[in-house]
Amino acid sequence: MNSPDTETPLFPLRSVLFPGDPLPLRIFEPRYLDMVQRCHARGEPFGVVALTEGDEVRRRDGAGFQREEFHDVGTLAHIERFDASQPGLIHIRTVGRQRFRLLSRRCLSHGLWVGQVERLPDDAEVPVPDDLRLAVRQLQDVLASLGGRAAPEDLPVQPPYRWDDAGWLANRWAGLLPMTLQERHRLMALENPLLRLELVVDRLDALTAPGRPASS
Repeated sequence: MNSPDTETPLFPLRSVLFPGDPLPLRIFEPRYLDMVQRCHARGEPFGVVALTEGDEVRRRDGAGFQREEFHDVGTLAHIERFDASQPGLIHIRTVGRQRFRLLSRRCLSHGLWVGQVERLPDDAEVPVPDDLRLAVRQLQDVLASLGGRAAPEDLPVQPPYRWDDAGWLANRWAGLLPMTLQERHRLMALENPLLRLELVVDRLDALTAPGRPASS
């Protein structure tokens, strides 16, 4: 585990990574090629943070580069699969683990962001209440419908399955339901897993209610 003084490399994205979710990435920017190779060689994670300004690919803006801003709360991504068989291109598959809060950040000369992070506690294990258990069966139905159309390792929900854990269930649905980047980030940053599940189920109910059009 990194010491408090160690800077963690950051990967700002137009997406939110929840603990337990898989995240495949196609790496081609020079600032990230070296970063993921070092993380893979050392067995260390990098931090995924959601952009609030700027693009995932670094772009020129006059004499400099486009401004990049991102949220302070993110998730550490651990590399599970690494493929550097093509020159100048690396395919990785990561999984989100622990959430963190940025204590500081700085941009290196070649565009890579790094920062000191405070690791946040894992969700407390809270049983799924009876009035929210329909969300368990609905997620199981979604996975069953996808099972025949995708390889097991490509499914959006991976084992171990913790069907009676409110935080785990909330995170899986939050990564699947249509919502804005800001809405998704607010859910990820919530410290109360039961509240997160209640909000997710409210949105799920709104999307599945008869006669009510789904919104994105």
